Amino acid sequence: MLAVAAAGFAAGGVNAIVGSGSLITFPTLLAVGYPAVTANVSNSVGLVFGNLSAAYGYREELRGQRRRALIMSAGTVLGAITGATLLLALPSSVFDAVVPVLILFACALMVLRPSPKPSHGSLSRHRIAALVGLAYLVAIYGAYFGAAQGVILLAGLRLLIPEDLQRLNGLKNVLVGVANGVAAIQFTFFAHVAWGAAALVAAGSIAGAQVGARYGRRIPDERLRWTVVTVGVAVAVVLFVK
Repeated sequence: MLAVAAAGFAAGGVNAIVGSGSLITFPTLLAVGYPAVTANVSNSVGLVFGNLSAAYGYREELRGQRRRALIMSAGTVLGAITGATLLLALPSSVFDAVVPVLILFACALMVLRPSPKPSHGSLSRHRIAALVGLAYLVAIYGAYFGAAQGVILLAGLRLLIPEDLQRLNGLKNVLVGVANGVAAIQFTFFAHVAWGAAALVAAGSIAGAQVGARYGRRIPDERLRWTVVTVGVAVAVVLFVK
């Protein structure tokens, strides 16, 4: 119980700042004896509460982004339903070879694209379509696999929206929370959730997300960018080795 709660705390903090917290909680659930599918769905259910806590921690950065969040949440909901359905129907090995490359590509976008000049920008029809498409595709990936979902989404947001990285990070936390929440509802009805483990992950991640948001919001944009890249590369290397 202590190990699972501690893993939830660490994952909540990591998810609030960057993403990839599942790489802490999922192996911990496996290590204490849960089957892989049960560990995966229980982890997803538990981390939803940490995502919500992280979004609340970034509430100042979210001011003025309601329209963006609502528009992208539509794509996120549909993508999460698709991804959760695929997870229940297909083995996770379907994504095994592609995921590390996808994460490295997101890291490359973070490195190569110059820092945008902060601007709220207008939501043209083309930009709206691109944002909804991004939200849909990342939510499929997040509900199905999940590793470094935040890294990939943050890279895509930075590509499409000329905005401070910390504000985009707040938006990322909302969208990841929506994706995980929709997937968790689906898992509750159609998969076996270990509710004790999910509750421990939830309690730990709620507290961890508040700590992560408190300190993560103080990180300068450039340092945050390289933190995201470092974590993303580390995750990709871990997945390549596996």
